[in-house]
Amino acid sequence: MSTTPRWLNSDERRAWLAYVDFSVLLADYLNRQLRRDAGMTHADYSLLAYLSLESDGTLSMSELAERLKITRSRLTHAVNRLREVGLVDRREDPTDGRGQLAFLTDEGKALLEKVAPGHVEAVRRAVFDALTPEQVHQLAEIGEAISDALHRAENVGSDPAGLPWRRR
Repeated sequence: MSTTPRWLNSDERRAWLAYVDFSVLLADYLNRQLRRDAGMTHADYSLLAYLSLESDGTLSMSELAERLKITRSRLTHAVNRLREVGLVDRREDPTDGRGQLAFLTDEGKALLEKVAPGHVEAVRRAVFDALTPEQVHQLAEIGEAISDALHRAENVGSDPAGLPWRRR
């Protein structure tokens, strides 16, 4: 049985191409800013930032992989790399004999405190300075709606354990 594709109309195509364009430009802009100012990638910054949001600077490797939306193998490599330069460390999870916890070191906290103001300014300059307060509200609602739809799509008719960041 053949079905006709639901092609994008002109407004949808415009919105989609604008998203593709700005998402690539924004990722590159933030990566260049962090490489220049801190010698790190946006992915590494995000890993440190997620740990810093926790009161004790600690997350299970599984939870961290899920928040970053990366495979556990990729996370292990990233944590090991950041561990070598003293920004994070790992220890056994006392509540889960098979699991490990990643935690932010004092050096990692100090680096974030140094780098965060410049990164936030870059985000503000690239995103929020270009939008009205109403558009900021709309952007949040749009992002949440799309994320919710993707979470629902991931869980309908598929094995959630099949998601890369949930695999052991």
